[in-house]
Amino acid sequence: MSTKSKVAFVRTSPKTVLDDYARLLDLADYRSILDPQATTILKNNISWHMLYPSANTTPWQIEGVARKMRQDGFQDLVVVENRTVVTKAKKGEKLNNFTPVHEKYGLPVKYNFNPADMRWVTYEPKGPMLVLDKVYPKGIRIPDYFFGKNVVHLPTLKTHIYTDYTCALKNAFGGLLDKSRHYTHPVIHETLVDLLRIQKEIQASTFAVADGTTAGSGPGPRTMTPVVKNVLLASDDQVALDAVAAKLLGFDPMSVKCIRLATEAGLGNGHLDDIEVIGDADTAEIKRTDWEFVVGDNAASKVGDLFWFGPMKPLAKLMFQTPMVNAFIMGSFIYHDYIWYPTEGRKTVDKWLRDTEWGQLFLQYGDPFAESGGARAGLAALKPLLGRL
Repeated sequence: MSTKSKVAFVRTSPKTVLDDYARLLDLADYRSILDPQATTILKNNISWHMLYPSANTTPWQIEGVARKMRQDGFQDLVVVENRTVVTKAKKGEKLNNFTPVHEKYGLPVKYNFNPADMRWVTYEPKGPMLVLDKVYPKGIRIPDYFFGKNVVHLPTLKTHIYTDYTCALKNAFGGLLDKSRHYTHPVIHETLVDLLRIQKEIQASTFAVADGTTAGSGPGPRTMTPVVKNVLLASDDQVALDAVAAKLLGFDPMSVKCIRLATEAGLGNGHLDDIEVIGDADTAEIKRTDWEFVVGDNAASKVGDLFWFGPMKPLAKLMFQTPMVNAFIMGSFIYHDYIWYPTEGRKTVDKWLRDTEWGQLFLQYGDPFAESGGARAGLAALKPLLGRL
């Protein structure tokens, strides 16, 4: 790309966050990007249906964007959610306090796995594919609902076990690919570039708004250490936004394969010298910043590494593209929801809710544990689950 891309950067606080989102969108000049007459998809990010700080889109992220867009005349706003083999969208929107925001702003929710909401169609990209045409030789299937619409991605800033960082580019991964998207994990970086090209071909326009109020360091996108950072990012260039996000987390943007490949393909700017950061920081400050986040591994990621990238890679298709995958799905589900969360994760959540202003703001939207009287989803629930297997 020959011209510089702009990334808006705003520092925020729980007391000012909704107004800060409005300032962020104005700085990014989003109204020049999105057509107010077109339907706008707010594509949130549910990396985990459980409440876990930094893993998922925040309620104030949805509210800040929806409130500002409504004030500016964008009336046709629709939330789109997806599921994964281990994540439940409807449970996630409830536990992460999306539901009260959806209700307050009259935001309908559509699910890409619900045939009543959208159909999956075979799409033949106009531009060259790096891997998707090979991963899906019978045709690349995407939801018809995304065609001709504005899409606003709502990711958070966090590390990821397979891409080092994750932000705007990977937010399309769940929306545009179905439950078989785990087929692409061995070529995840190339997949994200292919999906960016497809977005540019089918969508009216694309914009991204990233929440770094509490960012995640560690084996993301779930079992991380949340770190309060109080920053917001926005841009119409997903590659540039991700380059800034990656640099903040502690990575050289052009050493991250998906950012480099997307830049080389002319789909965005990943070189910081080609990015103008505006707002409460400039590009020079971003270049000096390093949060020193790390990725690491957990029990589930080690299994994935073994089969997708390690010595067991020749068996990956057998293990992940046949019914045998159900054993891994159940293992991941049990590990994350019934072992790690009650023994480690819930302690982190409780501390965040109790000791940080962001946790206290979250509780103003609702207490996701109130209905069960604060009971923990714990190891006691594992016995009946195993009894049904």
